[in-house]
Amino acid sequence: MAKRAAPEVNAGSMADIAFLLLIFFLVTTTIETDSGLNRKLPPMEETEQDVIIKEKNIFQLEVNRNNQLFLKTGGEEKVIEIKDLRAAAVDFLDNGGGTGEDACKYCQGKKNPRSSDNFDKAIISLQNDRATKYDTYIAVQNEIIAAYNELRNREFKRTYPSLNLSFVEAEKAYADPRTSSDTKEKLKSKLEEIKLRVPQKFSEAEPKSN
Repeated sequence: MAKRAAPEVNAGSMADIAFLLLIFFLVTTTIETDSGLNRKLPPMEETEQDVIIKEKNIFQLEVNRNNQLFLKTGGEEKVIEIKDLRAAAVDFLDNGGGTGEDACKYCQGKKNPRSSDNFDKAIISLQNDRATKYDTYIAVQNEIIAAYNELRNREFKRTYPSLNLSFVEAEKAYADPRTSSDTKEKLKSKLEEIKLRVPQKFSEAEPKSN
């Protein structure tokens, strides 16, 4: 009795099917994108020096595992709502309580001697708990950055009124590829000047576990 030959598998068809399945997967799969923070970090300093920071120049924020926000500054500690954070940060940064060499040329605050000396000395510090909700973390960060932008906007408009722009608007114009190179060059020096006047000194500590 003659033996039957085993049927051959069409490997070419299987490759086509696998390719079609791959295309189907790529087309139908939804890739979730996480929201995050777009913040340019300052360049790393070549040499590190120990700096003594006065307690009054630190605006210390802490978010616990229950998403409660605590503020410690000027020798006082209290619970603060996120909606009140921006105004509190502006008051701290803009205080201008320094005298002599620490006097602030651009501050318009209350000049409370128990609060920050000037923009350059003022530091905002943030520490979260590992169990802090991400939405709370982002909201706190946004309010802090908004406080810096509010003061930078004020200084930009006061220093360059003819431009009729805020600091944030000038940054957007500088980043816009449609802006001419001449305009960008003019904006660059002005933006850098305002950043020097109102430096963003915002430190974030390692999250803690309770």
